[in-house]
Amino acid sequence: MEYKNIIVSKEEGGIAVITLNRPDALNALNAEVGKDLRKAAEILKEDDEVRVIIVTGQGRAFAAGADIKELKDAGPCEAREWARALFDSFDALGRMPKPVIAAVNGIAFGGGCELALACDFIVASEKAKFGVPEIKIGVFPGAGGMYRLARAVGMRMAKELVFVGDPIDAKTAQDIGLANRVFPADRFLDEVKSLARNIASKSGITLRLAKQALNEAQDSPDPEGVYRDIDAMGVAFSTADQKEGMAAFVEKRAPRFVGR
Repeated sequence: MEYKNIIVSKEEGGIAVITLNRPDALNALNAEVGKDLRKAAEILKEDDEVRVIIVTGQGRAFAAGADIKELKDAGPCEAREWARALFDSFDALGRMPKPVIAAVNGIAFGGGCELALACDFIVASEKAKFGVPEIKIGVFPGAGGMYRLARAVGMRMAKELVFVGDPIDAKTAQDIGLANRVFPADRFLDEVKSLARNIASKSGITLRLAKQALNEAQDSPDPEGVYRDIDAMGVAFSTADQKEGMAAFVEKRAPRFVGR
């Protein structure tokens, strides 16, 4: 599959890398980027060879946010349609049954930060910067970002980030719970791929069940979320990978998972 604004590569160890590829525009997000992301998500979802997906940016930016040139003359209806289309692009990754890692290599502002938040978790280069500066131009994160930001860092911190609009560095992002890990810039992608391969070495079906259970638990009141965990455990014990994993543990050998 050919894409205009992204590069999709499959690598050893069951990982795929989606790279935003508009470096001259700091990987700013527009309608065409959104279409490419949705299409890539659809294809990778069905690819049994891919167990973990990394999203990153080409050049010195992860994504600088929305392409303002595309938006500046929009009216209310056009803006709503644009925001919904961008949300759908992010949600295609957010609802992916496989783990998705945001590898933030540089600036992740506005829509770029929203894209990172749509992934399962964020790892950052030491040179990364995060921000939701839309308040400075009379708008705010409108593609699901405020909802996801509040869930990631808590309501009070989310309000400060949105109301002030100033960027934060990678260490601060890690301290407030926005980024899980920070890696040195000179070996950033190698470290991310190593982490991804670690995850991909696990049972694919168990990863999907665990992700589904975690996502549903987050949206469920107690004790419903606990019951969902229990149900998922029952499903896990119906799989060949559960039998193989426990047999390998008892026999003191590496498991050979088959994804079913």
